[in-house]
Amino acid sequence: RDFPMSPAAPTARSAPTAWLHILRHIGPGLILTASIVGSGELIVTPKLAGEAGFTLLWLIILGCVIKVFVQIELGRYAVATGQTTLQALDSIPGPRLVVSWLLWLWLGMYVAIVFQVAGIVGGIAEVFQSAGVTLNRRLIAVAVGASCALLLVLGRYRLVERFSTVMVAAFTLATIVAVGSLQWSPYAITGAQLASGFTFSLPDNFLTAFAAFGIIGVGASELIYYPYWCLEKGYAVNVGANDGSPGWLGRARGWMRVMRTDAWISMAVYTVATAAFYLLGAAVLFAKGLQVTDLGLIDTLAHLYRESFGDWSFYAFLVGAFFVLSSTAFVATASNARLLVDGLALFKVIRLATPADRARWVRFAVVLLPAVSVGMFMVWERPVTLVFVGAVGQGVMLPFLAGAALYFRHRRTPPELQPGRAWTVGLWLAALSMMAAGGYQVLSELMRR
Repeated sequence: RDFPMSPAAPTARSAPTAWLHILRHIGPGLILTASIVGSGELIVTPKLAGEAGFTLLWLIILGCVIKVFVQIELGRYAVATGQTTLQALDSIPGPRLVVSWLLWLWLGMYVAIVFQVAGIVGGIAEVFQSAGVTLNRRLIAVAVGASCALLLVLGRYRLVERFSTVMVAAFTLATIVAVGSLQWSPYAITGAQLASGFTFSLPDNFLTAFAAFGIIGVGASELIYYPYWCLEKGYAVNVGANDGSPGWLGRARGWMRVMRTDAWISMAVYTVATAAFYLLGAAVLFAKGLQVTDLGLIDTLAHLYRESFGDWSFYAFLVGAFFVLSSTAFVATASNARLLVDGLALFKVIRLATPADRARWVRFAVVLLPAVSVGMFMVWERPVTLVFVGAVGQGVMLPFLAGAALYFRHRRTPPELQPGRAWTVGLWLAALSMMAAGGYQVLSELMRR
C-alpha cells in the first residue's frame, strides 16, 4: 500500500505457466481485498439490508461480480502502457480545463471520499465508546487521526498492516460463520427468503441501494488504486517496459493471465464476505426493525453477532469492527495521499521535478488528510451520513470508469493484448449495468421531486 506514483524501472520476469505457480504469484487483487472489507461492508451493506430485507440480495451480488471486468481492463491498460490511472483518465478525449473533464469528475469523487474517511474515523470513535471508554469521541477521533498520520509519516505501518489484515480476515470468516449460526436461532434464514432476494425488484427510494452498489466489492476508489498496484508492486514490474519484442508480448500475456486469476479469486472472496454481511442485516436488523443510523451505529451493528453467537460476542464484534475500520482508514489515507499528489501535479498546482519532491509532498499529504477528516467529523458528527457521502460519490463515478475501460479496450490497448469476444461482451454488460444503476438513480430523484 506504500507505492510511489510514477512507475519505477521494472525488472522483467517470465510469467508462471503452471496453475500452482500462478496461484503462488497472485497478489495485488488479494492484497486489495484485505482493504475492500471495510466501511461499505460493515456499515452501508447492513444499512441497506435493514431497510430492504432480502429483496436486494441480487443487487449486492451483481455489484460485486461485474466490477471485476472493469478492474481487469484498467489493469490491462496500465500494464500495456505504463500509465498511472490518473494519467490514463487525463488522456480521455473531450473538454479540457487544465486537465480532462474526467479528472474533474474524479476530483468530486475524491472530495466525497474524504467525507467517507471522516465517517470511518467517527465509527472508530464509537467503537471505543461502546467498549466503555469515557473520553469524548472528538478526542478519540483526534487520537485516531494523529496515530494514522504518525505511523504513515514514520513508515511504521507495515507491522500494524499485517496484523490488521489477519484480524480483518478473521472477522470476515466469523461473519460468514455467523450466517450459519443463525439457523439455530429465531432468525433462521429460509429458502423463501433467499428466493425473494432474486426477484430483481427495486425499491422506490434507490439512494441507499445506489450507495451500496457504488462502494461494495471493488468500489470506484479501489478501481483507481488497482492499476497503481499493477504498475508498482505487481504485474507491470515483471512484464517490463514495452519494447515491442516477442519476449515482452509473451511476458505481458502471461502476467495478465495471472492478473485475471488473482482478480477472480479476490472477487469470490469479497462477494461471499459482502453477501454474509447483507444476509445478517436482512435476517436480524430488518426482522427486528433496527435501522443503521448515526445514532447508536456500533450498538445496532453488534446485533449481527449477538443474535448468532449470544451476548458474549459483543466485544468480539467491537474488536473486529475496530480492525476493519482502522485498517480502512490507514489504507485510504496512504492511497489518497499519493493520489492527491499525483492529481495536484496533473492539475499543475505543484511541480514534481524529482522523486524527493514527490516523497516530500506525500509526507505532507498523509498529515493533511487525517487532519481534514478529523476536522470534518468534529464539525459534522454523523458517521453514517459521512460514509454515505463517499459511497454515493463512488457510485456516481462508476459509470465513467466503466466508459473509460471501454474506450481503452477498443481504442488504446494494443491489438495483440486485446481480450476475446466473450470477455468484451462481459465488459460491455458490466459497463451498461453500472450506467443503468446511475441512470435509475437520477430518474428516481427526478420523479421524487
